[in-house]
Amino acid sequence: MNRMRIGEVAKATRVPVKTLRYYEEIGVLAPPARTAEGYRNYSPEALDQVGFVKASQAVGLSLREIREVLAYRRAGVVPCQHVLLLLEQHAREYRDRIAELSDALATLEELIMRADRLRADDCSPNSVCHLIPAPTSDS
Repeated sequence: MNRMRIGEVAKATRVPVKTLRYYEEIGVLAPPARTAEGYRNYSPEALDQVGFVKASQAVGLSLREIREVLAYRRAGVVPCQHVLLLLEQHAREYRDRIAELSDALATLEELIMRADRLRADDCSPNSVCHLIPAPTSDS
């Protein structure tokens, strides 16, 4: 496959030109060779790199983390162990976030059930809305 200009890479990867330039600027995408006219001249490997970036983002890796992984690879180090650690870390964070969201959902469901038992007339002039009780101060 021949070398490609940025528009061709954008079309092939469905990543906007502006995003490709940003990836290059922050070191996620290796700077391509330039034509005599100064146009970016990407190798076919750029498609694989952009595909890796998109797949990595889809599983929750940040651009900073992706840049680290790509830096390992560019240095000749197989980054799979590092990637595994990142994936495990994200899985833990997702489990924690799911637990927090489950708690929040339970609270919302309790408030909704509470709303079924209360009337608008029950709202005290001292509260904003009786559906969401203000925490009591015990201090």
